Amino acid sequence: MKNGFIFDLDGVIVDTAHYHFIAWQYLSNKIGIDIDEKFNETLKGISRKQSLERILEHGGKLGEFSNHEKEKLASEKNEYYVNLLNNLTENDILPGVLPFIKSAKNLGIPCAVASASKNAKFILEKLKIIDFFQHIVDPDTLSKGKPDPEIFLKAAKFIDIEPQHAVGFEDAQAGIIALNKAKIFSVGIAVNQESLIGADLVLPSLDNITPEILLERKKNKKTDASLHNQT
Repeated sequence: MKNGFIFDLDGVIVDTAHYHFIAWQYLSNKIGIDIDEKFNETLKGISRKQSLERILEHGGKLGEFSNHEKEKLASEKNEYYVNLLNNLTENDILPGVLPFIKSAKNLGIPCAVASASKNAKFILEKLKIIDFFQHIVDPDTLSKGKPDPEIFLKAAKFIDIEPQHAVGFEDAQAGIIALNKAKIFSVGIAVNQESLIGADLVLPSLDNITPEILLERKKNKKTDASLHNQT
């Protein structure tokens, strides 16, 4: 049985949420909308286009911009965001991620990135870990965003893994829903165990966990669920 790991990017491999917030706040203020960090949490796991739509709705300006103007606004936000990302280094990799993906590579377990971010390749290069991932799903190839399972099913296909043999890592509710729809074992990365509803497993980080331990926990949970269904 061949296993594989599929990672969301922001909040799982690296925390760029604050950079997103700074960039979205810059753009929002420019068009007369105020957003705070609490509102920014609602943008987790969704695409740039969806984020902009949500901000415009939040500010009561949904019908004030043409599609062309929205594209320009989204591009402007991204340019601002990418400039902020130039500050990224290997020190920004979240706890436990580097030893985990190094171990996965040594074990011959393929890894993929399934993120709504169009900057995933650039970020992984800045972090100097791009060589640990066999594939990065291009958001432009998707017809639907999370919580639709399409992105995770594509990631599994690209690394030649059956969904039921994959493990997916997410920090957003939309991502957990998408993983569950894809029948992929869902691992939520969150400090609060209750914050990601429906995750098969919730961890505060990847610190102190190995691929072997994780796959054993996946196996045990599936076995427990099978036994429960038989009773």
